Amino acid sequence: MESQHEDKYKTAAKPFLLAPLIFVCHVIEEAPGFVAWFNAHVERGITTDLFMSVNIAGGLITLLVVGMVWSMPSPPSLLIGVAWLSFLMFANGLFHIVATLVDGAYCPGAVTAALLYLPYFGWVIAILVRHRLLGWQSILLAMIIGAIPMLIHGYRIVFLGSRLF
Repeated sequence: MESQHEDKYKTAAKPFLLAPLIFVCHVIEEAPGFVAWFNAHVERGITTDLFMSVNIAGGLITLLVVGMVWSMPSPPSLLIGVAWLSFLMFANGLFHIVATLVDGAYCPGAVTAALLYLPYFGWVIAILVRHRLLGWQSILLAMIIGAIPMLIHGYRIVFLGSRLF
């Protein structure tokens, strides 16, 4: 028989199941125009093949992280999930919104960033906090560790016309 504590972890793991679908929606919005947008902003541009391979890798990592969180819901797996979603959805969502605001024009991916990525990420964090499965300090640390590479990359793209990777 499952304890109430284990049941809380499974409840907290359920929202992670939506991450792959939300990611796919974002890529579908991005795909038609992001390579052209990026190449208009960054001297060392990207190809469609690179865009696709980065997103395929991101999708596979998302599936692995979600599988881990779902099959082994625990503080360590939830922290890894928070770190990954901080990179993939929180920081990337901020990038698309900031890029749109700085440009004064649509950055492909901004709609799903604003309507899916950021609200979904906030919802996941709220569930973890509400069920008291992770301390806010741990959540914040995982968010910072996860988000930093994408925040640096996004800053370089939007403000320096270069890229991190």
